[in-house]
Amino acid sequence: MKNKTILITGGTTGIGLATAKLLSAEGAKVIVTGRNPATLAAAQKELPAGTIILKSDSASLADAQALGAEVRKHTEKVDAVFLNAGIGQFGPVESMTPKHFEDMFNINVRGPYFQLQSLLPVLANPGALVLNASVVAELGMATTTIYAATKAAVVSLGKSLAVELAPRGVRVNTISPGPITTPIYNKLGFDADAQKGFEDYMASQSLFKRFGTVDEVAKLVRFLLSDDSSYIVGDNITIDGGVRLT
Repeated sequence: MKNKTILITGGTTGIGLATAKLLSAEGAKVIVTGRNPATLAAAQKELPAGTIILKSDSASLADAQALGAEVRKHTEKVDAVFLNAGIGQFGPVESMTPKHFEDMFNINVRGPYFQLQSLLPVLANPGALVLNASVVAELGMATTTIYAATKAAVVSLGKSLAVELAPRGVRVNTISPGPITTPIYNKLGFDADAQKGFEDYMASQSLFKRFGTVDEVAKLVRFLLSDDSSYIVGDNITIDGGVRLT
């Protein structure tokens, strides 16, 4: 990754932050985005000096469409992009509201779509793009209806974009993590007992009976963004500890 410039959306926490740390350690110039002032400040301290940290909200159409111009202030080209920012809100179908629908589709689908559109003028040829979906895109799992629909849309986008962008030299792939220890599980609105029960259930679905780590996912992203995966395109790679097999 030495001398490569890589952009990671949602790069101030969880999978995005772990990927930023890994790529930085391997010599990449990393640009991360986030929207929370506290996590932006924390990431500034955790990531190496020289990391570019941009305040950009994936929920905002204006921010998504301006991302390319913001990036161009710091670099003329980006070698690879990890469109990682996303949210999850879970509950039975009768509890879901139009706001849940709008929030998840705006951040998980509309955001990355228009972020990519704005980034195309600075995306290098050859270049690489990874989209972050979820194993629930292909599994039927109660309480995930809207979230799963957004991630199925991301998987579909990955395939279509792979075909459309290949002539420009841009490889597009998607990852579908299963249960991974990230801050998303602390934002579900459950009480302590319900939270513990949910986490125990999710861990039990893995063949390894544990959650995956953000570092394990970061290594997969690094592979897909690097030249080591130069003949992999249009794929959706699951990293779920075997959840889809149980």
